[in-house]
Amino acid sequence: MNSLEQLIVLAQAEFIAAEDAAALENAKAKYLGKTGQITEQMKGLGKLAPDVRKTHGALINAAKEKIEKALTTRREALADAQMQERLNGEEIDVSLPGRGRGTGGIHPVMRSWERVEEIFRSIGFDVADGPEIETDWTNFTSLNSPENHPARSMQDTFYIDGKDTDGKPLLLRTHTSPMQVRYARTHQPPIKVIAPGRTYRVDSDATHSPMFHQVEGLWIAEDISFADLKGVYLNFVKAFFETDDLQVRFRPSYFPFTEPSAEIDIAFGSGPLKGRWLEVSGAGQVHPVVVKNFGLDPEKYIGFAFGSGLERLTMLRYGINDLRLFYEGDLRFLRQFN
Repeated sequence: MNSLEQLIVLAQAEFIAAEDAAALENAKAKYLGKTGQITEQMKGLGKLAPDVRKTHGALINAAKEKIEKALTTRREALADAQMQERLNGEEIDVSLPGRGRGTGGIHPVMRSWERVEEIFRSIGFDVADGPEIETDWTNFTSLNSPENHPARSMQDTFYIDGKDTDGKPLLLRTHTSPMQVRYARTHQPPIKVIAPGRTYRVDSDATHSPMFHQVEGLWIAEDISFADLKGVYLNFVKAFFETDDLQVRFRPSYFPFTEPSAEIDIAFGSGPLKGRWLEVSGAGQVHPVVVKNFGLDPEKYIGFAFGSGLERLTMLRYGINDLRLFYEGDLRFLRQFN
């Protein structure tokens, strides 16, 4: 056996004897490192005659390939052994109870949203949905709030990049009222619809949030009166709060898109809020200008509209006194409703 064959046998034996990766790397350095035996053999080629150098160089390269193959084989064997040891150490005890997956729940505001839809569907109202990015015309002007109207200052909002066809900036809707116009312009009277959804205003405290939810209601026909509005809303709050022991009152107010306008208050006959009048909605007879913007004849059609905050209704239903709790993501709070 020549010296190169002996070198291969010795290298293979040392690689097999290496018990861990560190020992294997030390053995590798002995044969394939910068001062290893194969490297020294390669350095000695320069002293040989050209014809001998070529032959001997090929033999050295062949020996190097065999040693490298033996090294790779041993590396893989050690890695497999290490993985098997880890798997054995982390073996799952199937006799232990499994870890249950957390059960999700519906957010309290979404619960109110679904409840409102269910109640109004039961009395013949459709449910409409629309864009949260609105034009100046649909959000303000069509609802009888022209440019520089004082009512606009009550609804400071978020404007975004981009302009409408009139060259005015687009905005995040400040109420769901634009759906009155959008729905009425694509449907024929009689119109009975609610439009729940997200709305946005620059406002944030214990009773206000920059993003909040509203439900808009609209009923347009030829013979609708305030009596219908009172009947519909009284039916709604009794069903929503699951009690007949409450009263509804209308207080004169002002909204640019209704005339006459009113704030709707309720008072419970029992419970912690007994006897307190609580504001729950703005409402009124749809203004003739708005009816005209619906594409309808205000001399022929009349109707009412109302808008209620879903957070406000939810707070009253569950006795919550801080709006911000809905959006802090505290599971201790949210789990109470599921």
